[in-house]
Amino acid sequence: MRVPLSWLREYVDLPATETGRDVQAKLISAGLEVESVEHLGADLKGPLVVGQVLTIEELEGFKKPIRFCTVDVGQANGTGEPQEIVCGARNFAVGDKVVVVLPGATLPGGFSISARKTYGKTSHGMICSGDELGMGDDGSHGIIVLAPETEVAKDAIELLQLVDEVLDIAVTANRGDCLSIRGVARETAIAYGLPLRDPALLDVPAPNAFGYPVRVSEPMGCDRFTARTVTGLSPEARSPIWLRRRLQKVGMRPISLAVDVTNYVMMELGQPLHAYDRGLVQGTIGVRRAEEGEKIVTLDGATRTLHAEDLVIVDDRGPIGLAGVMGGADTEIADLPQSRIPSTGGTPMEAEGTTDIVIEAAHFDAVSIARTARRHKLSSEASRRFERGVDPQAASAAAQRTVDLLVLLAGGTAEAGVTEVIAPSGPHTITVPADHPDKVAGVEYGREIVVRRLQEVGCDVYGQDELIVTVPSWRPDLGRPNDLAEEVIRLEGYENLPSTLPRPPAGRGLTHRQRLHRRVGRALAGSGYVEAPNYPFVNEQVFDQLGLAADDPARRVVKLVNPLNDEEPALRTSLLPGLLAALRRNDGRGSHDLALFETGLVFQPREKQRVAVAPPVDRRPTDEEIAELNAALPEQPRHVAVVLAGAREQAGWWGKGRPADWADAVEAARSVAREAGAELIVRGGQYGPWHPGRCAELVVTGEAGERIVGHAGELHPRVLKALGLPARTSAMELDLDALERVGDATLQAPGISTFPVATQDVALVVSRDVPSAEVEAALREGAGELLEAIRLFDVYENDEQLGEGRKSLAYALRFRAADRTLTVDEASAARDAAVALAGERIGALLRS
Repeated sequence: MRVPLSWLREYVDLPATETGRDVQAKLISAGLEVESVEHLGADLKGPLVVGQVLTIEELEGFKKPIRFCTVDVGQANGTGEPQEIVCGARNFAVGDKVVVVLPGATLPGGFSISARKTYGKTSHGMICSGDELGMGDDGSHGIIVLAPETEVAKDAIELLQLVDEVLDIAVTANRGDCLSIRGVARETAIAYGLPLRDPALLDVPAPNAFGYPVRVSEPMGCDRFTARTVTGLSPEARSPIWLRRRLQKVGMRPISLAVDVTNYVMMELGQPLHAYDRGLVQGTIGVRRAEEGEKIVTLDGATRTLHAEDLVIVDDRGPIGLAGVMGGADTEIADLPQSRIPSTGGTPMEAEGTTDIVIEAAHFDAVSIARTARRHKLSSEASRRFERGVDPQAASAAAQRTVDLLVLLAGGTAEAGVTEVIAPSGPHTITVPADHPDKVAGVEYGREIVVRRLQEVGCDVYGQDELIVTVPSWRPDLGRPNDLAEEVIRLEGYENLPSTLPRPPAGRGLTHRQRLHRRVGRALAGSGYVEAPNYPFVNEQVFDQLGLAADDPARRVVKLVNPLNDEEPALRTSLLPGLLAALRRNDGRGSHDLALFETGLVFQPREKQRVAVAPPVDRRPTDEEIAELNAALPEQPRHVAVVLAGAREQAGWWGKGRPADWADAVEAARSVAREAGAELIVRGGQYGPWHPGRCAELVVTGEAGERIVGHAGELHPRVLKALGLPARTSAMELDLDALERVGDATLQAPGISTFPVATQDVALVVSRDVPSAEVEAALREGAGELLEAIRLFDVYENDEQLGEGRKSLAYALRFRAADRTLTVDEASAARDAAVALAGERIGALLRS
């Protein structure tokens, strides 16, 4: 909401020294969000005067029409001689009054004016348009043509009100009253402790039987409808400068007198209005719900198909307006636009304007208007106000104000008939303890301050310890005791509230799951991975791109009823789609060496679907009700995933770099398992998006036996092509919750022995299809308690030396006893026992 300070001063006697910044500070302290203060005409410097065009000479030989004019500016130029000016505009004639900027002046934007030679003539100044003066579009698309009675040589800066300050207020959804000068003036008066001259306090005639006939069939949607009639309007009457300028300052474009007056009153009082051409309205005006499929052509020229919930204004033919949103084209006012109204006594216009109009000032249901505006994607100044709440008591005053202005400015006659259709309703009353604001704010205000502040916002207050508060009609947002408490608190100043830090109960910290989540994130970040959180929504087509089997459990998804994006209607069952999309996006933008990770929830539908019962709103749900709600939700385990592409280690003076590969993905899984305190078994596997020969199956052992908790390795070339990923991209994904269940996160101090270690190396020949994990497990079990560590350090394949389909695995075994130095015989015996078990279990032979 844009609020000119000059307009605000009409209703509040602000001190002359108060600037827009001062008012901004006061309103912000009172709870209004004043985003900025615009200084209109701050860099404007005269002389800028009214001139009368004396002669116009058309210059020939140029690509565009050019006119050489002489303009009478009186004594403003110091000589009294006509001012010679070159101008390219065509919308003015000899005798017109125009705005002239003389040499030495500065226009908005720092544009200095001086005499200059152009098109073979010397131009001593400019004839100005609205855009050149920073006024905005006035509908003329050309030079400003003033009324014939405007005095020559008059200061145009003052005449056009070019210097002003405009407050730009971001009005919240609950403060519809502040979408008007009246509402902001009320807040300003309260903030300064000054009286308010309420523009809605008008003498309004009582309703009678002579008004235009109105029938309201939907009183729940329209509880008040006021109709007034004005006849004998002059079609050639134009909006005065002060009216057009105020509309421009609040961000509206002047159109024609009747439309400008209704817009002006709406901005002044906050009550949207609509004017109908009386000659085009057929029969009684009515308010009802639309019939499904009815059509209407709105003022923007669009044909709209109506919904059965739409509230419409009708006459005997059918809909003539979308109630509270936009009028219909069938009854549009035919006033002459500003650019077509003759400025002097010239030839009359061929088009005829409207002379008799019916004014509508109604109050519509906020929810109904909001739904209609969204359904038709048609937001208007009227719908914005009705959505946020309009003062129903202001309708008759707004209609009277409109009638008065039309009579004054267009020479019309107000008919005696006044129509008011009102659905009976009582005032809204709230009972609240006098000390309730004190308890909410933690400040002792006292009853006197509470009553005074509530009265300032327009409430009627009665009672002593228990206050009975009647809420004013312009504040529909005040519905509960806490709303009244907030009014007292904001007017007393939020800055005066004491600052008290909350005291959490002792002994509560992060849960075990939260600590593991953080440790895993720190471990991966320390290994060079960058966290890349993604939205949890996917398109089911991605499962085909990942190469998942048709019966893969990951294809069972939870679909959203109202997805943010129709192309991603399902919740993810894997973290990889989002991470791989992030990798592709960054690779496409020039970052080729990437290592990304994410920890987050995946969503798995339960085998038996349950419908959640709506929880109560009048009390806290019981533990059993909360458990039922949780049981109806999908399973949501937390996963961790990494993706890698490009170089894992950069080349430099220190040596050669190396690319990221499947081993890095496996090592990331081991790092996560170490943080969870779980023992991870890594063995060859084959699943979905991974390359069948470079895929590791990640397994843990628990009470129920072995369980696959994830996979790691290099992605399949077909997946890389389908998703547009770099070559040799690797990935890993683990079920973090499953690791937590089998892990032991108890911190273990490292064991430090004073006895030396005994190292034995063995090379075993096994079949190529035997996983190294099985060989390692057999060696570990066979070596017994003396084995401290085992490490695979070499893999060798040569059919000529080892035999067809055979490979050699070389392990370094470290033996140590806790209470003595091992002898060579003891270490050798442990090694031989390990080799023997490997031979017995998997047919391993000791390589000579």
